[in-house]
Amino acid sequence: MEQHTLVPERLEAGKSILVVVDIQERFRQLIHDMDQVLARTRRLIEFCQELQIPIVVTEHYSRKLGTTMAELGKSFTNFEPIEKIHFSCWGCEDFKTRLDDPDRPQIILCGIEAHVCIYQTAADLMRQGKQVVAAVDAISSCSAGNREIGLQRLAGIGVQNMGVQMLMFEILQRAGTPEFKAVAGLLKE
Repeated sequence: MEQHTLVPERLEAGKSILVVVDIQERFRQLIHDMDQVLARTRRLIEFCQELQIPIVVTEHYSRKLGTTMAELGKSFTNFEPIEKIHFSCWGCEDFKTRLDDPDRPQIILCGIEAHVCIYQTAADLMRQGKQVVAAVDAISSCSAGNREIGLQRLAGIGVQNMGVQMLMFEILQRAGTPEFKAVAGLLKE
């Protein structure tokens, strides 16, 4: 007998929200491969803005950990980060309010740290019935080992682990459209 794996819904611009978790100044020198996380997150932000995908940004205890890194903040047309103290973004009422859109059940996560805030947020979102995608090449932790543990655990609970380029192509679905032409430069690795 052939066994079939349940395939998640295809990502769609009109059903998605991007969540950028805690990419703050204090972490700049502490996070493994932070340059890659910044570059890939910036591409995701620009892609989502072009396709009118809402973006939610969090800052964990910004008084001590600093604000969102300047180069990311400058990428936004409308920048209103959510202050949080819970490791899971779901613990913050403002976050719940911004994600309270039944027409947008697909949540794309990027940021830090994979084994703490990303994992706990993803688990809470899945408990709410959301389809969660981790943009794995835009996610890291303080060490490569903690990043790997976090990504393994995410996959273990059913989070879709995708690279930034992979998820962008999935959302676009085909070439030759006005949307594809608008973001073509962002698709190159």
